[in-house]
Amino acid sequence: MSAPDAGGLRAIQSKDNPLYKRLLRLRQDTAFIARERRKGNAAVVLEGVHLAQMWLAYVGQPEAVLFNQAQLRQNHELQDLCATLPQEICIVLDTDLAEALSMVGHGPGVFCLVAPPALELPERLAENALWLDRVQDPGNVGTLLRTAAAAGIRQAFLSRGCAFAWSPKALRAGQGAQFGMRIHEDCELSALRSRLDIPMVVTALEGAQSLYQAELPRACAWVFGNEGQGVSEQLLSQADLRLRIPQSDAVESLNVAASAAICLFEQRRRQLSA
Repeated sequence: MSAPDAGGLRAIQSKDNPLYKRLLRLRQDTAFIARERRKGNAAVVLEGVHLAQMWLAYVGQPEAVLFNQAQLRQNHELQDLCATLPQEICIVLDTDLAEALSMVGHGPGVFCLVAPPALELPERLAENALWLDRVQDPGNVGTLLRTAAAAGIRQAFLSRGCAFAWSPKALRAGQGAQFGMRIHEDCELSALRSRLDIPMVVTALEGAQSLYQAELPRACAWVFGNEGQGVSEQLLSQADLRLRIPQSDAVESLNVAASAAICLFEQRRRQLSA
């Protein structure tokens, strides 16, 4: 059960604590996460001081912040973070429980329970954007968001069937990119086509121009597809421009995140040299 510790903060010392059991399921049970998302109860556990600070800077106050008890006593960075937060949302975790909750070796000792931002779809789409069509690996989703943010893209639209952009693996791969972007999930991308005021550009193997020879728009909706199947036929049929990346025949294809990096930074290179 929860009880005040010597420092005046609530403490969780049992694995049967309801909050701890929920946190553990949010870390380990993908089926539970999917059910919660369908019910509109999406919640995420952020691990580490860096993600906690970014959430505070870009989004706001977490629902709860939990500290590894032993590390909080010794780590000045954790102590400083705790001091900036309202005491009512700060909880100390028994060290064994904190280590069981961590998804990294020698965990950083702090976890934030948060609800990802729920954004309304814009009426018109007129700025550079990342569109992901059924990208299933959360590591790829996180890397794609990180790459897009590095290339100056600030909004992303993820179709139904994409991995959750706020899952632990996607957050680790994104390295904070999620906080600086407007991310819309469970989108019907083909229906969004009518809202575009800029071209839709897809990567494809057939009927496509070379990336290095094609005239690239300054702003577009970049569509990258499923790891095995690529962009859906419906989206391909709606595209204004199809591009292929010239490559040797040493491999059959590029990873979707690598393809996106090449395309997005080719566009950025041209913009910077114009």
